[in-house]
Amino acid sequence: MYRTVLCRLLPAGRAGLVCRRWKSAPPPPATAAAAAVSAEPFLTGTSSTYVEEMYVQWLRDPSSVHASWDAHFSRVAAGAAPGAAYVPPPQLKPPSAGTAPLSALVAPSAGGVLSGAAPSAEEIQDHLSVTGLIRSYQIRGHLVARLDPLEIERKPVETASEIVVRGYMKTFDEQDMDRVFQLPSSTFIGGREKALPLREIVNRLEQAYCRSIGVEYMYINDLEQCSWIRQRIETPGVLSATKEQKRVLLARLARASGFESFLARKWSSEKRFGLEGGEVLIPAMKHIIDVSSAMGVESFVMGMSHRGRLNVLANICRKPLEQIFAQFAALEVADEGSGDVKYHLGTYVERLNRVTNKNVRMAIVANPSHLEAADPVVQGKTRAEQFYRGDTEGNKVMSILLHGDAAFSGQGVVYETIHLSDLPAYTTHGTIHIVVNNQIGFTTDPRLTRSSPYCTDVARVVNAPIFHVNGDDPEAVMHVCQIAAEWRNTFHKDVVIDIVSYRRNGHNEIDEPMFTHPFMYTKVRGTPGILQKYSEKLIEEGVVTEREFKDVVNRYENICETALEASKKETQVYNKHWIDSPWSGFFEGKDPLKMSTTGVGEETLAHIGRRVSSAPPNAENFEIHRGLQRVLNGRMELLESRQVDWALAEAMAFGSLLKEGVHVRLSGQDVERGTFSHRHHVMHHQKVDMATYCPLQHLYPDQAQYTICNSSLSEFGVLGFELGFSLTNPNALVCWEAQFGDFCNTAQVIIDQFIASGQAKWVRQSGLTLLLPHGMEGMGPEHSSARLERFLQLCSEDPEYFPPFAADEFAIRQLHECNMIVANATLPSSYFHLLRRQILLPFRKPLILMAPKQLLRHPSARSSFDDMREGTQFRRVLPDTGPAGRSPDSVRRLVFCSGKVYFELERRRQELGLETDVAIVRLEQLSPFPFDAVKQQLDLYPSVGDVVWAQEEAKNNGAWTFVKPRFETAAAADSVIRYVGRSCSASPATGSKASHQKELEALLTDTFAGLH
Repeated sequence: MYRTVLCRLLPAGRAGLVCRRWKSAPPPPATAAAAAVSAEPFLTGTSSTYVEEMYVQWLRDPSSVHASWDAHFSRVAAGAAPGAAYVPPPQLKPPSAGTAPLSALVAPSAGGVLSGAAPSAEEIQDHLSVTGLIRSYQIRGHLVARLDPLEIERKPVETASEIVVRGYMKTFDEQDMDRVFQLPSSTFIGGREKALPLREIVNRLEQAYCRSIGVEYMYINDLEQCSWIRQRIETPGVLSATKEQKRVLLARLARASGFESFLARKWSSEKRFGLEGGEVLIPAMKHIIDVSSAMGVESFVMGMSHRGRLNVLANICRKPLEQIFAQFAALEVADEGSGDVKYHLGTYVERLNRVTNKNVRMAIVANPSHLEAADPVVQGKTRAEQFYRGDTEGNKVMSILLHGDAAFSGQGVVYETIHLSDLPAYTTHGTIHIVVNNQIGFTTDPRLTRSSPYCTDVARVVNAPIFHVNGDDPEAVMHVCQIAAEWRNTFHKDVVIDIVSYRRNGHNEIDEPMFTHPFMYTKVRGTPGILQKYSEKLIEEGVVTEREFKDVVNRYENICETALEASKKETQVYNKHWIDSPWSGFFEGKDPLKMSTTGVGEETLAHIGRRVSSAPPNAENFEIHRGLQRVLNGRMELLESRQVDWALAEAMAFGSLLKEGVHVRLSGQDVERGTFSHRHHVMHHQKVDMATYCPLQHLYPDQAQYTICNSSLSEFGVLGFELGFSLTNPNALVCWEAQFGDFCNTAQVIIDQFIASGQAKWVRQSGLTLLLPHGMEGMGPEHSSARLERFLQLCSEDPEYFPPFAADEFAIRQLHECNMIVANATLPSSYFHLLRRQILLPFRKPLILMAPKQLLRHPSARSSFDDMREGTQFRRVLPDTGPAGRSPDSVRRLVFCSGKVYFELERRRQELGLETDVAIVRLEQLSPFPFDAVKQQLDLYPSVGDVVWAQEEAKNNGAWTFVKPRFETAAAADSVIRYVGRSCSASPATGSKASHQKELEALLTDTFAGLH
C-alpha cells in the first residue's frame, strides 16, 4: 500500500528513490507522476524530502505527525485521486454576512473532497492588515493612552491614530468596519468569540491599550510571558470590580487622603513631603501586599524616598500614629543616636493582614535624601532574608521599591540595582517597582531631565513589563497592581508600575511651584482630588451613599485626633522605635564589654589549610590549571613550616567561622580568584565549562554555608546590596572587596550615608567588612590609594580626648563607642584576627581594611600558627621586637607607621645597620586610635627626642592629619611627632615608575637622615 501512495505523492525521480529504498515495485509512469505532482499544490522539488520524512513517520506511528498530515496520508491510502487528498488550511477570514467561503464556491471532487481554492491576494492583505493593526496597539497603544490626570499633553485623535495604527487602516473604508474578521491567536480581545467586526476589534483594542492603562511588554522575548500579559489586559471585562472591592478601595483612599489633610491642618508650615496628588499609592501598595500575601508571601522589604513616607508608615505598616505625630513635637531623644528627620526613618512591624487573615512582616528601610540610594540596600536585605529562610524561589520574601520619576530615570544606581535582578548570587526573584510619577523633578520639567520617552525605560533592559496607569483612575491602578503581583509570583521577575499623577504642592509644603511651572500648577489647582472624584463616582453608581462616605472620612479623622492627643503626653522620642532591622535576641544576655579571644586550635588551622591547599578530591577527573597547582604546592610548603600568607590566613578565618556555624559571604569584582590571583577559592575545570570546586564549601559535614560570588562591574549597587545583606543577620560575616581600593569612590554615598552614619542616625548596626587594596606601588594614580584619609575623617572619635577606660577594657570600650573600625594591617595574623573579631564582638561595627597588594606574596609578610592559636588575639599596635625594642635606651629615633611602608623601612634600616638606633612601631588599627598602646610605646623610649610618623601616601592623604593630634593627646604634649613622607599632592600617586622610585627613596632617606 505505502509503495503506491508515496510514489503518487512525489516527483518521478524522488518517487523512484523512495520506492527503491523500501524495496518497492517500479514507480508509476512518469506522465502519471507528473500529473499527480501538478495536482498537488503544496508539492515541489524542495518539499519532497520533507513529505517523504512525514510519510515515513506516519507509517511508523500516525499519531507522531500533525493531524493534517494524518488526514492527508489516510485519504491517499484510501485511494483518493491526485489533488483530491489535499485540503487547504481554513480561511483566515470568516465570510461576511450574506457571503460564503471561497472554498464553498469550488465544486467538490468526485471523492467528496474540496479542491482547496486559495483566497485572493486582497483577502490575504486585509487579514494581514487586521493582524498588523492588533499588533500595533499591543506595541504602541501606550503612546496615546490617557495617562495624565492633568491632560497637559493630550494628543489629537488624528495624531494618535497615526502614531498607533500607522498605515494598517488605509485599505479599509467605512463599509469595511462591519466586516467580520477571524481573530489571530495573538490576541484575547474576543474573549470566547473567535471573530469580530472590524469596528469592534478597534474598539476593544482602544479599551485595552488606550484608556487609563498603557502597557509596554512587546519587547519581552518570551512568548508565554507576552501572552500572559495580553490575556490580563485584553480580555473583555477585566477591569470590572465588585461593589465590595470598590468600597474597600474608597475606604483606603479616604485614609490616605485623610492622613495628608490632617497633617496639613495641624502642621501647615512643617516639611513632610506629603503624598497629595498621588494618594492612590496607598491602596495600590495595600492591594499588592494583599494579593502577594494570598499567594504565600510572608515578608515584605520596602524602600522609598521621602515623598509619601509618613503616609506609608501610617497606612501600610500601621506605625502607631502617636509615634509619628510625636516626631513633629521637637522632643528630646531618650536613647542612643543623633536621629534623623521624620521623613527618612524606617520601621519594622509584624501584623495581621485582615484581607488574607495571615501574619505578614513589613520593613521599610531608612533612606537619606539620596533618593534611590536605598534600592540596593533593600535588595540585599531581601536576598539575605530569603537565604536564611531557605526561600530559593522568593515565594516567602519579596521586595517593593518606590521611586520618583526624575530619580528613576536620572540616578545610575537604579540601573545598577535592576541589573542585579537576574544574577544568581544577587537575584531576589522579582521586585515590584512603583514609580510615583509627579511629572516633575523638584522644579525641573521632565522634558529637560531625560532623553527617553518614559522615566521607566531603564527597566526594559531586563525585559520587565511596564504598566503606565492614570493615577486618578483608582480601579485601573488596582488592576495593574493585581497583574504586577501575579506576574511576580508567576515568573519571579521584576515588574514596573508607573502611576502617572501630580504633586499638588511644591517640592515641599512651603515651596512655591508657580515660580517655575505656572501652566502645570494652574491645572493642578483646578483639578479635584482623587478622593472627591472617586467618591462622587461611587455615589452616582449607588455603591455607597453620601452619608456612608462621610462616615468613613470622619472615622479616620477621629482616629487621628485621638492619636494626636496621645502624642501630646509624650515627653521623649525613641530612635529604637524606628529600627528597620531588629536583631531579636542578639543583644540579650550579652556583656557588651566581654569578648572571647579570636584564636583557634592548631588542628583546625591545619585542617583548613590542607583543604584549601589541595586539588579537588576527584583530582584525576577534575583538571585544574598547572599554575594553580603551583600555588597549592606553595601553600603546602608554608603549612609544613607552620606559616601562613595572606590568602591562607583569610581561608583559615573564614573556615573557622564556617565550622562555628557562621555564614560567610564574600562579594565583589573578581573575588573568586582575587584581583591579584592570590585567593583561588573557586577552582575551574580546564576541560569542562562551568565545572567548579570551592574547597571552603567542603570543610566539615555540618559547616555553615560559604558564599563567594563575582559581582557585576558595579560598586554603588553591589556595596549597597552587601550592606543590606549584613543588616538581616548579625551572625554572618559579610565582606565586600573592591577590585582596587580607589574604586570605592563610586560607592561613596553608601559609605557616607549608610556605613559611617547608619548607627547614629537610625540605631542600625552593621558588621559589614570592606576590603580595599591599598598601597603606593608605582601603579599610577587610580590603582594606588583606597583613600584612607576619607575613612578616617568619617570616624567620630574626638582627637583631643584620651578615654579614661580601665586597661583591660580600653580596647573593647573604644570599639563599643566608635562608629566604624579602620585598620591597615601588615601581617596575615592581624587579618585573621580582625575577621574573626567581627563576629566575636558582642555588637557590630563596620570594618574598613586597607588590604594589601605586594604583601600578598611578600616573603616577610608571613605569620606563624603561634600567632593564631587559642589564646591569641588582634594586636592594635605591633611594637619593635628587634634589638631596638630589647634595648630602648640605645634608641635615637622612634618611627611610627602603618601598612606596607613598614617593610620598606625595615629593609632600609637593615641595610644601614641601624637596628639598635631606630625603633619602628606599627599601628595595625588606626581607628579607634589606640591611645593607650601608643602611650606605652612613647613611654618605653623616654630618652628619644625624635619621634617620626612615616607614611607612603602624600602628606594631605593617608593617616597623618588623623594621627598627629592624637599622638599629642596620647603624649599630653604639643609637637610630639613630625612628618616624613611625600609632599602634598592633588593626585594620589604619580603615573611615572621612575618618579615613584625617586619619591620612595626620598622617604626612606629622610626617615633615617642624620643617623649614619
